[in-house]
Amino acid sequence: MSVVVDAVELAVFQSGVHSIAEEMGAALRRTAVSPNIKERRDYSCAIFDGRRRVIAMGDHMPVHLGSMPMSVQAAVDAIGFEPGDIAILNDPYAGGTHLPDITMVLPVFADGSGQPAFYVANRAHHADVGGAFAGSMGPATEIFQEGIRIPPVRIVRRGAICREILDLILLNVRTPSERRGDLDAQIGSCRVGEMRVLQLVDKYGAGKLQALMEELLDYSERLVRAELRGMPGGVFRAEDWLDNDGVTDVACRIAVQLRLDPEAASIDIDFTGSCAQVMGSVNAVRAITVSACFYMLRCLLAENAPATAGILRPLTVTTRVGSIVDARPPAPVAGGNVETSQRIVDVLLRALAQAVPSRVPAASAGTMSNLTIGGVDPRSNESFTYYETTAGGMGARPTLDGISGVQTHMTNSLNTPVEALEYAYPFRVRRYGYRYGSGGAGRYRGGDGLVREIELLADSQVTLLADRRKYRPYGLYGGGEGAAGHAAVTDPGSDTEIELPGKCSRRASVGSMLRIEAPGGGGWGDV
Repeated sequence: MSVVVDAVELAVFQSGVHSIAEEMGAALRRTAVSPNIKERRDYSCAIFDGRRRVIAMGDHMPVHLGSMPMSVQAAVDAIGFEPGDIAILNDPYAGGTHLPDITMVLPVFADGSGQPAFYVANRAHHADVGGAFAGSMGPATEIFQEGIRIPPVRIVRRGAICREILDLILLNVRTPSERRGDLDAQIGSCRVGEMRVLQLVDKYGAGKLQALMEELLDYSERLVRAELRGMPGGVFRAEDWLDNDGVTDVACRIAVQLRLDPEAASIDIDFTGSCAQVMGSVNAVRAITVSACFYMLRCLLAENAPATAGILRPLTVTTRVGSIVDARPPAPVAGGNVETSQRIVDVLLRALAQAVPSRVPAASAGTMSNLTIGGVDPRSNESFTYYETTAGGMGARPTLDGISGVQTHMTNSLNTPVEALEYAYPFRVRRYGYRYGSGGAGRYRGGDGLVREIELLADSQVTLLADRRKYRPYGLYGGGEGAAGHAAVTDPGSDTEIELPGKCSRRASVGSMLRIEAPGGGGWGDV
């Protein structure tokens, strides 16, 4: 006998399962140790059915969420899960993004069949996972320099933490106490998700629950296909560049061919025109590229539309193995997650703007302006690692100016408040504000970027991973480009600024002043 699902029931279920992902995130945030997770909220949580299809995502980080299904699949393929198990992994070549993003996957056994009925998962960016650069986000030339690489393994087996795996991880990072606290928070977050999912099972029963999940997936698909049917058919092409890979000066081309078929309500996205994988760390694995496409489709929908695997059903993504958007080992990938993901979105939106110009904004900052600093804190004589992304300007919209000083597209994190920053690290914030005039001119102006100046109170290793220094955020339909990003350091006792490349790592002594200027967004329309 088939189970009938009405619209009201579906809406209640959608809110319920979404609230589980949100509560998982809240539990992770409250119990984490590092400012990067506790303050910046650099984490994501999601719920999957027994077939590894995502049925709910928290309102967290797009670059995490769109790629997380690949990690869940990798964990299921590698591990014969039993009740009480939790898997851990960060391997970018097994569905991950980059090594600092550590994923945990917990199977939920609910129906007595011996097979998981659900999976709950979270992903959190750890401020250090070892490697050649403090913060694990430097200009590496192979993935082995970027930190410890964890394949899908059990971190918890039948309810007990696997000490050998935990010790292996903690021995290979610069801040083991902080890492231990954040890993414990991730485990606790998974268990909160398990508890809430089991309550859903008790509330609805297995049959009703299955019917609700199938309808939710179908509903997401219908929403996307309805949008695609309303667009003009055709092939739309666009390209953009990363300034360089951090090792060579050669620009990195990202090209897309976007084919819309309103009759079939489908979209085909072809990235085969993009450049080959490069020597530096801006290579993206395929999971990142699919995640960017998922994000673009979500942007077509209303804010309250369910973010499920159904969104991807009308989509076909074609990549070339060994390219910058589908890298293969041992290519380094730290910047692929944070920088190339942003450029992929820029190119996708540039192509989409040709089809629906009234719906697509100009380019936003296009870089997360990643800053990592590591050293020994003189207050405690213990190692510290700091990681931060600096918000930039949003691109102007077809009817509105862009927003200033905001994280856009594949990132959705907050900043570390000045009070928390100075409490946790040997820094003093000298300036933090808008970079006035950095947004592109136009009928509607691009948003302005931010300026942040930090005085170092300890000898440190400073690493930048940023872009949009050479190829500035584009405007649309006559709008001007946003200002390029910029960074500089002033050595103690000197009045001379030293300009820093977008991708670099250098030693800085106590008293050095570091300034980060984030790009502005592009303008939209003629002035």
